[in-house]
Amino acid sequence: MENNTDEFWMRRALRLAVLGRHASPNPMVGCVIVDRFGNKLGEGFHPAPGQPHAEVFAVAKAGHSARGATAYVTLEPCSHHGRTPPCADLLVEAGISRVVIAMSDPDSRVSGNGIGCLLAAGIEVDLGVMETEARLLNRAYIHHRTTGMPWVTVKVATTLDGKMATVDGDSRWITGPVTRRWVHRGLRDRADAILVGVNTVLVDNPSLTTRLSQRIGRDPLRIIVDSRLRTPLDSKVVKHSEVDGKTVIACLAQFAQDGINKYAGRGVVVLPVDADNDSRVDLRKLLHALGTSYAVSAVLVEGGASIIASAVERRLVNRYVTTIGPKLVGGNLASGPIGGNGLASRMKEAPGVFVLNVRRSAVDIVIDASIGSD
Repeated sequence: MENNTDEFWMRRALRLAVLGRHASPNPMVGCVIVDRFGNKLGEGFHPAPGQPHAEVFAVAKAGHSARGATAYVTLEPCSHHGRTPPCADLLVEAGISRVVIAMSDPDSRVSGNGIGCLLAAGIEVDLGVMETEARLLNRAYIHHRTTGMPWVTVKVATTLDGKMATVDGDSRWITGPVTRRWVHRGLRDRADAILVGVNTVLVDNPSLTTRLSQRIGRDPLRIIVDSRLRTPLDSKVVKHSEVDGKTVIACLAQFAQDGINKYAGRGVVVLPVDADNDSRVDLRKLLHALGTSYAVSAVLVEGGASIIASAVERRLVNRYVTTIGPKLVGGNLASGPIGGNGLASRMKEAPGVFVLNVRRSAVDIVIDASIGSD
């Protein structure tokens, strides 16, 4: 591909945007500024909330050379005052003559307004270059902005015969170290919150932190679905919360005060949630609370089987990732990844998935699939 095409430079902007994996709840955005001869003048990405946007870094690097140049941006430049000034105004003031945008911003404060600002200033605007790739990159952001709900990814580890544990409940380890490192780097490090049921805490006592060997990972908010407050005070999720305050225990509303008393001084937030028809925490209401009150745009669900079943049954899951280890354990009583009473009585009624990717991960297999229309 020639280095002066719109697709070439937008692809570079998308690669930059990926570096902003901790930008949530903001979108991942990349920007490249190029002169009329195809020379790159400046580039940047949005690293985190409250920090400068991609256009700010790119314009600063381009300096006065930005006048008359083309800016490639993976998302419509913002047009409102938030934590930072509007980027559309910045591009106008920099003298940019053309802006190539991958996709419009679904945020109602921006959608169409940023483009309108550029057009009003006489700047040429081209929209839709590599839009599919841009939407895939920011699918959690888009889903959150358009529904108020977090994008939900379910991750499971199973043996080749579909078991999550042996008949005695042992599950360590199904997959190898390469795959487990990818889970931390590619899933936990990019999630705003990680959600598990209380049974997972009682059986496995997980840390629910991001552990990376080469750098410090971002620990997601830990969400424990615990209707009747069985999470032990000496569990790792509570111990970690005493340090970072990033554990939320979602319980039935009538038990909330008991939880506040039980976990007082532990850094744990007790979140009361109404009951569903099964007298358990209503997952839809919980997720809505996370999306609106906690600005959580991406949730990683790691178990257990009943929580996953409840989420899938209620059509709350957007992405389903299965890591498969080359082992066989068998056993009628050995658990599978989705519990409950079954999602369908007939195979033709079973929820369908769209497989996005199947790949090898050392000796394991990783299957990445989407559920629903997002």
